[in-house]
Amino acid sequence: MIGWDALVRLCPPPGEPRAAVDWAGAERALGTGLPADYKQLVDAYGDGVFADAIWLLVPGSAHPDCDLLAQAAEREEILGGLWEFEAKPAGLEEAGARVLPWAYEEGSGAFLYWLAGPGRHPDEWTVLHNEGRGPLWEPHATGCVPFLLAVLGGTAESAYFDYLREGAEPPGHRFTTADEAFGRPTG
Repeated sequence: MIGWDALVRLCPPPGEPRAAVDWAGAERALGTGLPADYKQLVDAYGDGVFADAIWLLVPGSAHPDCDLLAQAAEREEILGGLWEFEAKPAGLEEAGARVLPWAYEEGSGAFLYWLAGPGRHPDEWTVLHNEGRGPLWEPHATGCVPFLLAVLGGTAESAYFDYLREGAEPPGHRFTTADEAFGRPTG
C-alpha cells in the first residue's frame, strides 16, 4: 500500500489491539464497498485523532462524532439541504456520484470525503476537503492514506493544513484514540 510504512513511522498506531469492525455490515449500510487503504487505516488505528487535527471516522464507533455511519447520514442530510442553493463540487454532476465522509478536521467544521463515482472501484476514489463553513471544496487526486501522509509530512498541496508544519522537517505526530480523548464509553 502506497505510503503505509511511511505513515506508520511518522505517526505510529496505538499499541493496544483495536476492536474488530464489521466491514460487511458497514458496507451494506452505506450501500457501497470501502477503500482497502481506509480499512487498513481503521484496523490499525481505530477511531481517534491524528496530530490533534484529523479525526478518523470508524463504522460502529462508540463515540457518535467518530462513527462513520452516523456521520455519513448526517452529512448527507446537511449537504442535501445545502446543495439546494449552493453548487455541488466538481465530480458530482454525474448521475450516481456521491461524497462519503471518512474524517473531519478538529474545530473547523471541515470534513474529508471520498468522491465516489458510479462504476469506480472504491480503491479509485479520491479525497475532497470541504472547508465546512463555506462553499469551497479542495480536490486531491489520491486515497486517504497517501493524503494523510502528505498532510502530516508537510508535503500536501492544500490551503488548509499549513498549521501542521513546523520548520523544514516534519514534526513527530501522535495518534490519540477516541477513548483517550473522550474517555471510555460506559453502558
